[in-house]
Amino acid sequence: MKNPLIAAIVLGTLASPAFANLQMAQKYGCTACHDVGTKKIGPAFKDIAKKYAGDKSAETKLAAKVKKGGSGVWGTMPMPPQAQVNDADLKTLVKWVLATK
Repeated sequence: MKNPLIAAIVLGTLASPAFANLQMAQKYGCTACHDVGTKKIGPAFKDIAKKYAGDKSAETKLAAKVKKGGSGVWGTMPMPPQAQVNDADLKTLVKWVLATK
């Protein structure tokens, strides 16, 4: 890039934990049904964060929901189980979703 300030901003953004966690969400296929800010098949990540803000048990609830699947919280479309997500990545993803603004 010709402008070093723009290059630094782009590289800083790509190296940020938020971008890394978006990449993880893409890796596991979360973004096939969810988007950060817009409802797709499932709710937007920011809407999930808003719904569970202040809920001290949200991490545990959401981790179980992702792992086992479920339905009825956001409508009639069921979320299939995502058992292929290892526990460490699952914890990282859930924390990231809950921190999404």
